[in-house]
Amino acid sequence: MTTATRTDPGAPGTSGGSGASARAPRGRRSRSGALVPWAFLAPFMGLFVLCFLLPILYAVYQSFLRVRRLGLFGEDGRETVFAGFGNYARALGQDGFVDSIGRVLLFGVVQVPVMIGLALVLALLLESASAKWPGFFRAAFFLPYGVPGVVASLLWGFLYTPGLSPIIDVAGWAGLDLDLLGPETVLWSIANIITWLFIGYNMLILVAQLKTIPVELYEAARIDGAGPFQTAWRIQIPLIRPALVLTTIFSVIGTLQLFAEPLIIKGFTVNIDTAYTPNMAAFNSAFTDNDYNVAAAQSVIVALTAFVLSFGFLWLVNRKDRQR
Repeated sequence: MTTATRTDPGAPGTSGGSGASARAPRGRRSRSGALVPWAFLAPFMGLFVLCFLLPILYAVYQSFLRVRRLGLFGEDGRETVFAGFGNYARALGQDGFVDSIGRVLLFGVVQVPVMIGLALVLALLLESASAKWPGFFRAAFFLPYGVPGVVASLLWGFLYTPGLSPIIDVAGWAGLDLDLLGPETVLWSIANIITWLFIGYNMLILVAQLKTIPVELYEAARIDGAGPFQTAWRIQIPLIRPALVLTTIFSVIGTLQLFAEPLIIKGFTVNIDTAYTPNMAAFNSAFTDNDYNVAAAQSVIVALTAFVLSFGFLWLVNRKDRQR
């Protein structure tokens, strides 16, 4: 009696092609699955390149060009020529632009530590065990960030103006002569606006980091007899250090980008000129002097300054970490 053996065409060693055909769809599925994350990233990457990367590259390109007018008054037309670093030399040769960089650096040295320190204190107070209504006060402290910078500058501009400001009136009743828009004080009046606007934003970043600290650490500190100050100094502040570094870097970059607030306050005082900050100087070069190439060079200088300061701060922080 002969026993018939059934051969599976899909089994290994057989001549059937169904195994290859079964593996092929799986390979196609794996390749298509690998493309899914890129499909989700594509809209962001497209907007990032279009709205961020290309404008930066175009500004760098424009900073190396110069428009040369032909004829005595340009009546024979004009041509664009390569200027090398000439626009950068012209930008740095403007005393107003150089002074504006020094002004915002002084602004940042004073205002950034004050703002980050106040944001840290508010975050620690709101996350303490004895805090009452923390949700309400978090919303209240964050509320100024929802006010546009132009509107906030207008509000504070009226509060700084003599005859309109209740602050100056109350100070006058107390025998104080306040000049909040004077040549020596207007910079710090702008610093007050920036601090009022962004202290709540930085506070929320620190609060979010504080909420990641395990409860067990607080319980252990309480068992060891640590008070609120020791808990904050030895547990909370070291563990939220990355958030402190992040908010500091954001604040440094924001300092170099000052534009809307001094531009609005300029309407209330004569002590702010058209080159009071680097961005105002670049704006003036582009839209008043019609020198877009110098404005591009000034913008690149501001960006490089922000890059150097940010990464210099990161290097300093990481260097201290390595030495520990």
